[in-house]
Amino acid sequence: MNALRRLFPYFRPYRRTLLWGVFFILLSTVFAVLAPVVIRNAIDSLEQNLTGGSLFRYALLIVAVSLLSGIFLYLTRQTIIVVSRRIEYDLRNDFLRHVERLSQKFFATMTTGDIMAHATNDISAVRMFVGPAVMYSANTVFNFIIIVAMMLSIHPLLTLYALLPLPFLSYAVNRLGTLIHKRYEDIQQHYGTMTGRIQESISGIRVVKAYLREDYEARLFHDMSEEYRRRNMRMIRIQSLFMPMIALLVGLSAILIIWLGGKEVIAKTLSLGELTQFIIYLGMLIWPMAAIGWVVNLIQRASASMKRIERVLEAAPDVADGEHTDHTIDSLEGEIEFDSVRFRYEEHLPDVLHEISLRIEAGSTLGIIGTTGSGKSSLVNLIPRVFDISGGSLRIDGHDIGDIPVDTLRRSIAYVTQETFLFSDTLWNNIAYGVEGADEEEVLWAAGVAQVDKDIADFPEKYDTVLGERGITLSGGQKQRVSLARAVLRRPSILILDDALSAVDTHTEEEILRRLREVMAARTSILISHRISTVKQADHIIVVDDGRIVESGTHDQLVDAGGSYADLYRKQLLAEELEGME
Repeated sequence: MNALRRLFPYFRPYRRTLLWGVFFILLSTVFAVLAPVVIRNAIDSLEQNLTGGSLFRYALLIVAVSLLSGIFLYLTRQTIIVVSRRIEYDLRNDFLRHVERLSQKFFATMTTGDIMAHATNDISAVRMFVGPAVMYSANTVFNFIIIVAMMLSIHPLLTLYALLPLPFLSYAVNRLGTLIHKRYEDIQQHYGTMTGRIQESISGIRVVKAYLREDYEARLFHDMSEEYRRRNMRMIRIQSLFMPMIALLVGLSAILIIWLGGKEVIAKTLSLGELTQFIIYLGMLIWPMAAIGWVVNLIQRASASMKRIERVLEAAPDVADGEHTDHTIDSLEGEIEFDSVRFRYEEHLPDVLHEISLRIEAGSTLGIIGTTGSGKSSLVNLIPRVFDISGGSLRIDGHDIGDIPVDTLRRSIAYVTQETFLFSDTLWNNIAYGVEGADEEEVLWAAGVAQVDKDIADFPEKYDTVLGERGITLSGGQKQRVSLARAVLRRPSILILDDALSAVDTHTEEEILRRLREVMAARTSILISHRISTVKQADHIIVVDDGRIVESGTHDQLVDAGGSYADLYRKQLLAEELEGME
């Protein structure tokens, strides 16, 4: 139950509606309890030569109180259940907002499948507590109090006998509830694993098909589904004990009441109408007693789900504004300075960047060359604070990067990686994704800079073409150029291209770089590439190896130095000559 306390703030905006809902439950219960009183009077009136007209009036009265009970029950659902849906909506939105704020490190440990399971199954289980569990708990309390009070007014001793099974019921519900809680946690954990595997299989369908692993994936999913079914069956076996157990205990009470009550009727100390009323009330107690088990089940499920959701909600972003953040900084020019910067991904891991010292003038272009795993991407990831530095200092426009509001920092940077991501949306919306209200002229301009406008013109639906998942309907080069257009449209102060033209042919790359030089003339650009042709026009070039800057200078200076940059340049020139001879 401790986990469910986190939900209390979500109830506050709707507390008046909830109070109305509880009031409607009370009225519904009161009118429902009146029906047996009318039935008692009708039966007792049979001994006094009851006429047809009187019997009809009793029937109308029963219909009236039942109708009023039903109307107030309907109003209960229109208040409490509707509020539960609104709280579910609020919780789901808060959950997504929080997940979007979390740092890259969180997503390295939490699978997409687990997050999806939290956002669907777990939040739905919590809603069942917020709505049905709250409603039926109030209904059970009111029913029990009012019905027991009415039973006591009829015959206190019979009421005592009728309530004898309750201590046994309470003990059984507590034991079964604990088992359900544990088994539901087990089910939800496996559901997250299974959802993650499905998501990976569908996202990687091209790899699955290329390696003829369809049958393997189907068998794996079958096994996981079978395990999910088995775990659910274990919980269902426990749940299935609730109703038979309640029916047995209530049945024993009914036998006892008919036996003892019948004796009272024979002895004329209890009327037949009163015994009938008592038995009807006993029958009306079946649902409250059954609801105890059902509500406990819902609470245990919701508690288990809320614990899983809490693990995400309590995860603090590693990168966030702090007490030293200067919120007066609302724009950046783009001067970047690394001063003896060190970086490691985890405290227990070795440094991947060692004593990086580098100054990038605002409006200049920096080229970065290095082998795979040399630390190029780790270096530029520090600029938009994808990760925070482990040592040294990193300044932009003279401000320590930790003092710059994260929103300001990232709004000033456009970052295009080699692994592009496009949404299952139109080309237009993918390009305009980072700029709200982008007009047609701006989008067409950005597509032209990225040299993707001609490709789009050949599509039947032009910019209204809807892409498949992750842009699967486009080639690798087209995807990179659409991503580049999206970045250029933002007109950032700092543009980072992390091998973002690797799938583009050399001629197209040259034209893109020419257009980019015009666009970024007054902005800072950082180009990471394995091709010398991409960076040779940069104002300054560094060569990174094993997390260190091993060479630095202009293209001509590095070629004249005869180091690793010059070796790579000669190899690429030779490769181009050989291609030209073919």
